[in-house]
Amino acid sequence: MVHSNNPDYQLEEAKDIVINAIGETMDLYGINRSVGNLFGTMLFEDSMTLDEMREQLQMSKPSMSAGVKRLQEYDIVKQQFTRGSRKQHFIAEKDFFNFFRNFFSRKWRREIVINSEGVHDAVAILDKIIDNDKADEATIAEAKEVKQQLLDTLPYYEWLEQLSDALESGEIFKYFPMPERKE
Repeated sequence: MVHSNNPDYQLEEAKDIVINAIGETMDLYGINRSVGNLFGTMLFEDSMTLDEMREQLQMSKPSMSAGVKRLQEYDIVKQQFTRGSRKQHFIAEKDFFNFFRNFFSRKWRREIVINSEGVHDAVAILDKIIDNDKADEATIAEAKEVKQQLLDTLPYYEWLEQLSDALESGEIFKYFPMPERKE
């Protein structure tokens, strides 16, 4: 909803709507909303220094630095060399297909590692229970049931790894092509 007839104000309002939506969306995926707002703000800039980020978002420089590092972990913000400047400049990934590839493949890889390790660690404990002569039959039966339930999750993580590989390599776009850019 536009609150002013001033084109400059309307332009900033349009950007703010998108920045807010990106911040809210990234919050859904486990990235702090302020870091999402930072990424959204950076989308509309060629490059930014930490001081420029701090000024625009009214956050502390350490918070900006931590936010940038978090976005760099997902390879959606990169440091950019700027001739004649001693300050670090950063640029956001503006191609949302690359953003998707970088962000989600890393999220999924983390899910695969965390949960697969959890399953394997739990199965090792369950095997000890199953092999324990002192465990009663009900406990052993439940341990076997839980073990099978956990082992049944492993194909999902194999599938997710294949999906992540296809996303990282770009192979996924053979099956789900990128739509044509609209002007």
